[in-house]
Amino acid sequence: MYFYSMSKRILYYSIFFLTLFIVFYFLMTIFIPGFGKVGLPVLNKVQTFSFLDQNGERITNNNVEGKVYLAEFFFTTCPGICPKLNTNLRPVYDKYKNEPDFLILSHTVNPVTDSVGQLKHYADSLGVDARRWIFLTGKKDSLYLAARASYLLDDPKNNISPLDEQFIHTQYFALVDKKGQVRSIIDGLNKEELKEMQKQIDELLKEN
Repeated sequence: MYFYSMSKRILYYSIFFLTLFIVFYFLMTIFIPGFGKVGLPVLNKVQTFSFLDQNGERITNNNVEGKVYLAEFFFTTCPGICPKLNTNLRPVYDKYKNEPDFLILSHTVNPVTDSVGQLKHYADSLGVDARRWIFLTGKKDSLYLAARASYLLDDPKNNISPLDEQFIHTQYFALVDKKGQVRSIIDGLNKEELKEMQKQIDELLKEN
């Protein structure tokens, strides 16, 4: 009888404290935004960079500090996936073009052809705001280093061959937070990932 009474008491207290914990957790999620939510992981830190945009202005880490941005690598004369990628980026640009803390950075992988003037012509053809969608060119080794070492959009092992023989052609975007950290890699041809990407952008815009 004693053991039966003890078992009932233990069961009662267990249910009581479990209920208390559930109510406490529920209230915390209401009063503290983001409580209990697992955020996007930190995949990498973007290294220092310096490139020229379509207006010939120098763009560095300082220009994107405190902003959420998408990093893309493409080239203007690409007949394959690049037009599809930028078509898929257009709704993203349209949605966030008035958001001061969001940018798109499109880096050329073919700087020999994609001069400042060529990027200007390409950007103008899209009719986008140069302050919100920035097209970048520079030295090939610096661009490729950014793609591999910063944004994780190409395998560093591909750097073994001579630079003149290297060519990056990727369908992936990197999503970077306000602290210059890569938080997500997105397949730019996958509609479900693109849809999820917009939720991720909203999430990162809310972070301090």
